[in-house]
Amino acid sequence: MLIFIAGLPGSGKTSLAEAIAIKLSAIHLNSDQVRRELGLWGHYLPEDKATVYNELLYRTKRALEAGVTVIVDSTFYLASVRRPFALVAEQLGQKTLWILATASEEVLVQRVSKLRPDSEAGQEILLKIKNAFEPMEPPYMTIDTSNGNAETLAAAIVEHIRYGQKAGIGHP
Repeated sequence: MLIFIAGLPGSGKTSLAEAIAIKLSAIHLNSDQVRRELGLWGHYLPEDKATVYNELLYRTKRALEAGVTVIVDSTFYLASVRRPFALVAEQLGQKTLWILATASEEVLVQRVSKLRPDSEAGQEILLKIKNAFEPMEPPYMTIDTSNGNAETLAAAIVEHIRYGQKAGIGHP
């Protein structure tokens, strides 16, 4: 299975992905971590972004081919970035679940205003990505992380995965 967690900077993607990965014994792949490992921290030219996403896609495919559940955590704010990941899942016959992590404007600003070890995004980047975020195609779940703790939200998502999906959300 391939689980995607998309959302704006500060939406709680990484905390949610980590909690779900623990509950499912899954691999968690994070675009910021890959960027750091490739020595591209602070580099956001189009070719740098392409390098990060190509590596993220490569790692995702390898893990899926090994039979491992994978959780990929990134803003995924552009449909053109989401598409290759969905295609790999389809080619490998993997079930997918897209999750859009959200939070109130106040919470987003509060979170990105703090120094975070797993992200460089501040308020300027938050606004830029928010304005450029392309709508996701259904089906997907929307999870508001404003008031919930990642463990509780992850438990609800795992319950959804294991015991069936609600109408209109989830994986095909």
